[in-house]
Amino acid sequence: MAVHGPFVKIHPVVLASIADSYERRNEGASRVIGTLLGTTDKHSVDVTNCFSVPHNESEDEVAVDMEFAKNMYELHKKVSPTEVIVGWYATGFDITEHSVLIHEYYSREAPNPIHLTMDTALQSNKMNIRAYVSSQMGVPAKTVGVMFTPLSVKYIYYDTERIGVDLLQRTRASPSRTNGLTTDLAQVASAAGRVQEMLTTVLAYIEDVLSGKVMADNSVGRFLMDLVNKVPKITAEDFESMLNSNINDLLMVTYLANLTQAQIALNEKLVVL
Repeated sequence: MAVHGPFVKIHPVVLASIADSYERRNEGASRVIGTLLGTTDKHSVDVTNCFSVPHNESEDEVAVDMEFAKNMYELHKKVSPTEVIVGWYATGFDITEHSVLIHEYYSREAPNPIHLTMDTALQSNKMNIRAYVSSQMGVPAKTVGVMFTPLSVKYIYYDTERIGVDLLQRTRASPSRTNGLTTDLAQVASAAGRVQEMLTTVLAYIEDVLSGKVMADNSVGRFLMDLVNKVPKITAEDFESMLNSNINDLLMVTYLANLTQAQIALNEKLVVL
């Protein structure tokens, strides 16, 4: 088992930040590196943020701006004090000799840091993302080497990040690769449509199990039982009353907001006169 456990959980904002730093790299730079921030526990590493670190790299040597990295981390701590240094990232596919030197620095900043590589050059026609943890190897009284052991990578997101991820996915179907934000009502309709599709899938599975076409899975049954138990017991009349009340509140807020905007616009015109 790896030092941190079997999983490295990466959030979408981290991947977007790495890709953005690669696109903004200095002319002639082959790759970019940076610090990974997040939290750790006994079973996983949760990478929630990152920032790029300036560095110069040649065939013979590598120089990293350590002072910049320390200052950026101090600024991040003021905004998110719970996020700590969990490792570092580099764009590219391979682990080089310079990667070992950079990893030694981060080993002084964090216990058992992870090393994340992101293939921004798409060498295998896709953006491979890999995570490693280092361990020393060798024999007593001899030169000690470093071995990078791969870890399992899992992509997760918060509910707020899901909105951005869905928006980026919709741009794939656009010829211009651009897409505007949808209205609140359209988002509700889209979410309701996804829920309906999932319910249809669940009902089809249940019917297949009851008819004997599919073998019953106990784990799926437990998940369905938990889902049913979470549904509040409420009559249709009470639900309709609550829904209408919330809609009326929303319409009132919308009306007041439009009224305020109209008042501000009218006041600006009166000031001009």
